[in-house]
Amino acid sequence: MKKTVALLLAATALTSAAQADSLVRVLTAPLGAEITGLYEQGGDLFANMQHPDGEIGGAFSKAVVGVISNVNWTGGEHAAPTDEAARKTVTSTLGDYQILLSEGENGVGVITSIAGEELLVSNDPDFNGFIPTGANTGFLFTNWENRPGGMSRAALTRADNGRWSVDGVEMLDFSSVGGTWVNCFGTVSPWGTPLTSEELYFDDTADWNNPEYKYVEDTKVLAAYLGEDQYPNPYDYGYIVEITDPTDTAAPVKHFALGRFSHENAVVMPDQKTVYLSDDGTGVVFFKFIADTAGDLSAGTLFAAKIVQDGPAGADAGETALNIHWIELAHGSNDEIASWITEYDGIGLDDYSADATNYITDEDVAAWAAGEATDNRVAFLESRKAAVAKGATGEFRKMEGVNINLDGAADGSVPFMYMAMSSIGKTMSDGEGDIDLAENKCGVVYEMELDASFDVARMVPVVAGFGYNKDNAPNACPVASVSNPDNLIVRKDGSVLIGEDTSSHENNALWIYTKGQQS
Repeated sequence: MKKTVALLLAATALTSAAQADSLVRVLTAPLGAEITGLYEQGGDLFANMQHPDGEIGGAFSKAVVGVISNVNWTGGEHAAPTDEAARKTVTSTLGDYQILLSEGENGVGVITSIAGEELLVSNDPDFNGFIPTGANTGFLFTNWENRPGGMSRAALTRADNGRWSVDGVEMLDFSSVGGTWVNCFGTVSPWGTPLTSEELYFDDTADWNNPEYKYVEDTKVLAAYLGEDQYPNPYDYGYIVEITDPTDTAAPVKHFALGRFSHENAVVMPDQKTVYLSDDGTGVVFFKFIADTAGDLSAGTLFAAKIVQDGPAGADAGETALNIHWIELAHGSNDEIASWITEYDGIGLDDYSADATNYITDEDVAAWAAGEATDNRVAFLESRKAAVAKGATGEFRKMEGVNINLDGAADGSVPFMYMAMSSIGKTMSDGEGDIDLAENKCGVVYEMELDASFDVARMVPVVAGFGYNKDNAPNACPVASVSNPDNLIVRKDGSVLIGEDTSSHENNALWIYTKGQQS
């Protein structure tokens, strides 16, 4: 039987009491595994099982990339597994799950240095994007979310019965851009190129070359990737990376103009100019970019969101809409920003001083915000600090996937964008600032209506977790509640697939949210 979520009508423009939104669990992952890489291709659904519990044994003791072919979208509710065997595998009402790639096999997820030395084997596959090369063939691009990061490209063929075969797989070469850092979620652009996101979990650049910093081992591994005693330049990382010519050279291009922060995802609108960008972490910002030229992300204007909350301080996150005003930060181009980045080359651990920074200072940020800087490097190299200095809201927490259905947004049949906020708390619930909501550790999914120019002005909660109780582990969020939504995709019928990244469910789940209709 389908479970109905809270209607949340108070936070929407809808008034009909006949509206009934539904949230239906349709899949559960093996123990320890997060559901990532959601991507719909024809009648098939790609999905990954990231970092499963290695002790469960069998095929799912390793991270896998897989697919459900000929999806049965009307298969109905999938009960949370109760027996040990079911908890250790993928179970679903959508159909049978086929494993395509497994971590470590045939070089999958293996991150090597530029010199060819193996640095690590990733068990963190994230984004999938499929680029067709024929009626039943194509390349599947998969992110591998580590430091340094990686991306695989697998040549696939689909048989008439829906069975997929892997004709070859390789890890992409990112040496031309100095490597990547934590390749997280992503999308495929309207012009057919994968966009992979660098999730730069590094809140203060001043610590990048601090030998005592708690995460300095990560930058040391990145230095090992570069080799030849090169210490990485922090401003080379934290961007959206476009894979150009994906079916041939698969050449990466870092789009500095889209800003530097902890990119979870970027989604390009049907106008091929407007881009929305989510920022993962605590005390983060929602960004928008408008390109100068359609289909070209190399130059444009970066904006950041200023939020005005509908309800009072401490309002229920599941019932409180957030209004958006966009603040312009600056116009920039990849080439111009690249010239600023090179000024910070050659700085290493020996250059660190506890009393200063070798990088952009807070005083530099303040001077830029006051209009006293000679250039706009602050806006693109310290985008989060720049946004807050200009009055944008830097209070979001655990901002995850943001997505649309491209065709539905283009023809107006699905004029909505959705964003997963994995957890509401800390800077969103601290009693100060623009956002002050009651804590919701199970998370919220927001809906944003697109206007004729693909702008958004309001975030409306449509799915909200409930009932968190830490004493009820391993299901601190009830099995009837969504828990820590992360990956999501929007289907042409307007339904939304929501994948969990949670430790508050014994088995992470995949849900289908269906927006109710007015009668």
